[in-house]
Amino acid sequence: MDWKLLATSFGTLFLAELGDKTQLACVLMTAKTQKPWTVFLGSSLALVLVSFLGVMFATFICNYIPQVVIKKVAASLFVLMGVLFWFDKI
Repeated sequence: MDWKLLATSFGTLFLAELGDKTQLACVLMTAKTQKPWTVFLGSSLALVLVSFLGVMFATFICNYIPQVVIKKVAASLFVLMGVLFWFDKI
């Protein structure tokens, strides 16, 4: 087990998700339903599944596409999302 990689991936995901719209949706859902453990379990399973799909997809595409291309495409998509958010298109 690569503990440094584990800590880095945990810290990165934790900070990225802290205060985002997914967390706010969980807060609102819990406030509405008054069932915090059900919301916690559902949201935790969703995050685990989404992370699993991302890792599996990355494992697949990294066999065919160079890492430098993947980084540039990802950076371009983040810039595009930022511009769309800036102009209230998302």
